[in-house]
Amino acid sequence: MAGRVRAIYVAADRGEPTERVERATAVADRGLEDDRYFDTDGTFGEREGCDLTLIEREALTAVEREHGISLEPGAHRRNVETADVSLESLIGRRFRVGDARCVGIERCAPCAYLERHLEIDDLREALVRRGGLRARILEGGTIEPDDPIVSIDGNTGTQPSTRTTAVDEPTD
Repeated sequence: MAGRVRAIYVAADRGEPTERVERATAVADRGLEDDRYFDTDGTFGEREGCDLTLIEREALTAVEREHGISLEPGAHRRNVETADVSLESLIGRRFRVGDARCVGIERCAPCAYLERHLEIDDLREALVRRGGLRARILEGGTIEPDDPIVSIDGNTGTQPSTRTTAVDEPTD
């Protein structure tokens, strides 16, 4: 079973609120048009893999259930909110989201910036191993809600990969 796109968010400038969009144009090695990272203007714009960020709806639900922290739509500041896909299984793998082809680079470690920006104590701790995925866009295309998210390396994206990654500790 393929995962799917639940929602797409962009923020025009660093620190600005994200805005939900019904369609985004992904550009290879750049990001989503109209997003702060498209021209490397975002807070973490110089890091590899900031072309596209994704977060699982299931992770956000777990944060609310286990920590009592409910985030407003898009407050997580990731570009794509997903459903029914293990983003961890896409680390180091090529995958398609909508018409765009990507490769998973690394987990998005929870950061002090988001905790300060949202003024939510313990948010970083709640998001450890749940902060999402950073991906590089290999081939551009359009992304819309309900688009499939499918591994093109043979992994279904429904089981965690065996690839080891650095511990997802909160960052400053």
